[in-house]
Amino acid sequence: MPSPDQAAWNLGPVPLRAYALAIILGIVVAIWLGNKRYVARGGTPGLITDIALWAVPFGIVGGRIYHVLSDWQIYFGPDGRGFVAALRIWDGGLGIWGAVAVGGLGAWIAARRHHVALPPIADAIAPGIALAQAIGRWGNWFNQELFGRPTDVPWALQIDEAKRPAGYEEFATFHPTFLYESLWLVGVAVVVIWADRRFTMGHGRVFALYVLLYVTGRGWIEALRIDPVNTVGGLRLNVWTSILVGIGALVYLVWSARTRPGREELTPADSDADTQAGSPEDSNPTSR
Repeated sequence: MPSPDQAAWNLGPVPLRAYALAIILGIVVAIWLGNKRYVARGGTPGLITDIALWAVPFGIVGGRIYHVLSDWQIYFGPDGRGFVAALRIWDGGLGIWGAVAVGGLGAWIAARRHHVALPPIADAIAPGIALAQAIGRWGNWFNQELFGRPTDVPWALQIDEAKRPAGYEEFATFHPTFLYESLWLVGVAVVVIWADRRFTMGHGRVFALYVLLYVTGRGWIEALRIDPVNTVGGLRLNVWTSILVGIGALVYLVWSARTRPGREELTPADSDADTQAGSPEDSNPTSR
């Protein structure tokens, strides 16, 4: 499997970077699917787009912060790239856990402003997030980064010598972990949509299922990667994060199913005029 010979194209003075385009396309797909699912549940059309105006920028900032903190030596260690490089998101490097956590904070703020509950929004957008990640992973292909151990399987990924990590210069082909994760995430989206329809899930359980399924795949895919990262107890930091987040998602799934079975009902949100007028039913966030 060949790698692209370039990761950016110049449109006059403006560079079009494949990594950025992949992320933007993923965001568009996530918002489209999230809107469709939220409206199907009885929610207000366009609300997911309004939520995304807060969640997306928060998520990008959070994803970059997580990446820089978890791989700080790349930027601030000996021979590090420096502070300016830490800001160059287009060169690659967004940590999903930071993106979800800080993006979730942005979504919560937006939900409060619109007087709606966050769990139904999270459930609606969950499979879209999985698809956005699946699309975004192709940016790693263009950047020739985050690949796995050397291999000669038929689908092995060719990596330019200049892009190979120290100690692996003699190897030409590697596991395409970006492809493994992309395919896994498409499967996660399909399973989550099926499970939501089959079991009528609600109260944030759809989102928790997405998280649980994702970390299950991320764990074994992460174990294949050879890019230098920080480790704890011999395991890569992202593996530990996947374990802890996965346990939390599983606990929430079980607890929520027992204490809040079924799905909350949504009704279209009141108009902006009603909200600004401070109608009694809008005084607190509710499930709509």
